Amino acid sequence: MFVDEDLRGARFVRSDLSGAVMRGVDVDGADVDAPWLLEGGSLRVNGVDVVPFVEAELNRRFPGRAERSAADPEGLRAAWARLEETWAATLARVAAMPSGTVDVSVHGEWSFAQTLRHLVMATDTWLGRAIMERDKPYHPIGQPNFEYETDGHDMSIFTAIEPSYAEVLEVRAGRVAMVRDFLAGVTREELATPRRNPHDREYGETTLSCLHTILEEEWEHHRYAVRDLDTIDSGLDVHAG
Repeated sequence: MFVDEDLRGARFVRSDLSGAVMRGVDVDGADVDAPWLLEGGSLRVNGVDVVPFVEAELNRRFPGRAERSAADPEGLRAAWARLEETWAATLARVAAMPSGTVDVSVHGEWSFAQTLRHLVMATDTWLGRAIMERDKPYHPIGQPNFEYETDGHDMSIFTAIEPSYAEVLEVRAGRVAMVRDFLAGVTREELATPRRNPHDREYGETTLSCLHTILEEEWEHHRYAVRDLDTIDSGLDVHAG
């Protein structure tokens, strides 16, 4: 319990604060980013559950995001097409920004190039490994993180390589096409096929739940990328905060 403590400027990263209770606190200017705070969860501010408002606002800001929970082949294909359009616009925005923008880290977060590399990793994990059940699904430029590195899978393929942005774009485009091609032929029956969770092989998934995870990863990391591009564009100190 913290009583009469000064936590101004504190930064919590990859921390579990679920169930935390704050009373009589000054949170002016606080910035909370909780990607797992989806409908069905709750976050109360002055007695008001703000999750539905946050979800509605994010869907307004990012047209197509609301389609990420599509449950049939046609809906999933449409959802992926909207996502591709969104990323295409963001890639065009980045291409028009100053040289080196793709490698800028804002407040210690992944750079734009690293975000694309992580999405390569996510596609390899949830489509290549979980759905297609490939023995060696991973491309070496994928961006791993603490979660993937400790799941018991052989991660020796990943090295400290620093691919060019052109290489990242090429591999990323291939993974986007891989999802598109899979969705082009997926059936309702296939969506219900049981799959194994790539991080916990005892935990059950379905093809549909794996595809939903891919869509969540895509939209969340697009949100992060746009947030950081806005910071770069604004001229604010990308190392502060």
